[in-house]
Amino acid sequence: MRFYSSRSGTADASSFLGDLLDTLTERGRALLGRKGDREAIPQLDLIAMSELLLSRRGEASGVALAQTLLASYGTATDTGRLAFLQALADRFGPDRRRVEHAIEAVRKDHGTEALEALHAAAEPRRQELFRRLNLAPGGTAALIRMRAELSDHVKE
Repeated sequence: MRFYSSRSGTADASSFLGDLLDTLTERGRALLGRKGDREAIPQLDLIAMSELLLSRRGEASGVALAQTLLASYGTATDTGRLAFLQALADRFGPDRRRVEHAIEAVRKDHGTEALEALHAAAEPRRQELFRRLNLAPGGTAALIRMRAELSDHVKE
């Protein structure tokens, strides 16, 4: 890859990278059957999209799916958004069985590896979901709005 030091060269490189990211996002949408639209996918609900996002490994399709999930959350009813937030608490926590196995491993082996495995097992699945949602354009702002909405429900 060639780097430019002039202002127009930097703009050209930025434009190229922007075009490349747009192409990758569009290809990810095509893989999801979206063909460039930004409307919510009606056949999948927010929880199913979250599970799908966590199971995918492709970055371009993951970003497109994260963008779709956030757009769907934004257009969901209040009841739908509240159900999703509740699912984040109930269904996207740590894997209890994995945590229990890791605790047993720490009891048997006091080494660093066992402790690191326990730390990894104790991390809620929603944490990885948030990381992936944050990769979508506007993801950070959407997560902040989601947190504000959650705070409103906690007060109730």
